[in-house]
Amino acid sequence: MGSHEVLRRVFGYDSYRGDQQEIVEHVIGGGDALVLMPTGGGKSLCYQIPSLVREGVGVVVSPLIALMQDQVDALRDLGVRAGFLNSTQYPDERSLVEAEFLAGELDLLYLAPERLRVEQTVRLLERGKIALFAIDEAHCVAQWGHDFRPDYLALSHLHERWPDVPRVALTATATAATHAEIAERLKLADAKHFVASFDRPNIQYRIVPKNEPKKQLLELLRNEHDGDAGIVYCLSRNSVEKTAEFLNQNGVKALPYHAGLDSGTRAKNQSRFLREDGLVMVATIAFGMGIDKPDVRFVAHLDLPKSVEGYYQETGRAGRDGLPSTAWLAYGLQDVVQQRKMIEDSDGDQQHRRRLVAHLDAMLALCETVECRRVQLLEYFGQGGEPCGNCDTCLVPPETWDGTVPAQKVLSTVYRLKNERRQKFGAGQTIDILLGRKTAKVIQFDHDTLSVFGIGTELNESGWRGVVRQLLAQGLLAVEGEYSTLVLTPGSEEVLYRGRKVLMRREPERAAKVRTAKPKKGEPVDMPAEAAPVFERLRAWRAATAKEQGVPAYVIFHDATLRQIAANAPGTLAELGTVNGVGENKLSKYGQQILDTLA
Repeated sequence: MGSHEVLRRVFGYDSYRGDQQEIVEHVIGGGDALVLMPTGGGKSLCYQIPSLVREGVGVVVSPLIALMQDQVDALRDLGVRAGFLNSTQYPDERSLVEAEFLAGELDLLYLAPERLRVEQTVRLLERGKIALFAIDEAHCVAQWGHDFRPDYLALSHLHERWPDVPRVALTATATAATHAEIAERLKLADAKHFVASFDRPNIQYRIVPKNEPKKQLLELLRNEHDGDAGIVYCLSRNSVEKTAEFLNQNGVKALPYHAGLDSGTRAKNQSRFLREDGLVMVATIAFGMGIDKPDVRFVAHLDLPKSVEGYYQETGRAGRDGLPSTAWLAYGLQDVVQQRKMIEDSDGDQQHRRRLVAHLDAMLALCETVECRRVQLLEYFGQGGEPCGNCDTCLVPPETWDGTVPAQKVLSTVYRLKNERRQKFGAGQTIDILLGRKTAKVIQFDHDTLSVFGIGTELNESGWRGVVRQLLAQGLLAVEGEYSTLVLTPGSEEVLYRGRKVLMRREPERAAKVRTAKPKKGEPVDMPAEAAPVFERLRAWRAATAKEQGVPAYVIFHDATLRQIAANAPGTLAELGTVNGVGENKLSKYGQQILDTLA
């Protein structure tokens, strides 16, 4: 079969999207490729179709051991002969897959990267016929990246052992520097590079000032995402546990996921999230890479991500089906203090710390911008764009204001406190002094006698916290030491003594109104109102079928496919076969059941 025939008959799509066709044909022709394509852009087809067209087995290197079974189940449901080898299998299960590989009875074989460091695996591959090597989540090879995996470094040897086998490395997240590092470390210098737009127009980006974040999250879920599946990211295990407990107490079904849980609990919670509708996963960043759940309607962050790459990767888990979704972040002064402190305490040399600071500065710039969030996000990845009209700064534009005088008041207070060498004072003491509060600590250290005491009554505590936060974000203040003491920087002196102006962001009085993004041409169709009950019947059928087979619902069909079926109301198998996502195998397997459900 040619690639178009495979696309139609196996996967049920009439046409490729974006660069997919060029990538597929390039790899089928034996060329190496480095593919940067956003989550939901269809990266997997770029190696699955060449694996089916070329002679031999497509070997997919993936770090996602916990998801391999689901990935293989999804392919088998399409009629693709797929298998995996990883540490979760019993010896007899591994032996069966190895025998299928040697007999040419597989189209795709998934391997964890550490398997390729085992000589037995390498000898097995040398005895079979390999169509291509696909290196998924290729950013894991970047040593200072957010998901670095040492086992990925060994993948550079694939080309030496199998010089005639094409390699395709794929990732959803890479700056120009990470892109270059992937090419260098995987020895893909001669590969053809394909860089798709990183824009995810269906995701609405929103960043709000922190004010009782768990309650803010609950309000978001109740008002906009009631009953939706979503992911909530927290920085610490303790925060994960408390947030999950809080949501459950308030009627939102939530599960925790972090490295402190035993592997059985993590696997069970991940499986439930993938298989059940409407669950919220509260997790550290240990969760999520490779999650193929298409109907995640929101990703929320209760703590500031360390980098824009991490933020983009995590928010990209929302809306893989192209339908409107929300990326929501609550951000405050303590986030900035905490992240700066973590960098100061981190292992590594000065160059490593500078790199971490640069990552954080870019993330802070995204949080503090008064311009379109999407434009700033795309510019970080070296791509341009026009204001999107579908992020908080576009929907309710914030104002800038001249914060030079308040900045000088904060810096003057910090300057006076620095002379008390034996004591360390953070943002709280500085703000209390500015507001003229005679707290026990203020009286204890005679800070009510300072000339700056009470000179800041024009702002409330929240306003001053915003000023301190923005001074930290702009590098005009810094934190140091165990107690996160505020200290001046060279930039502080420019503000205090050399007339440097300080512009600040004023938060809008009201939250950004939610506007439903209309799917663009080529994105999944939405349904007329009268089709909604039909869609729900189809979902109920899918849920029962998935439960019977022990697979996630999306393995049967994606929501987008069910929506199109509900909207089109096909009356025959032939009509059903024209729907995107209904290939020959699925038509044969489920076609009559769908028609019966529609009847």
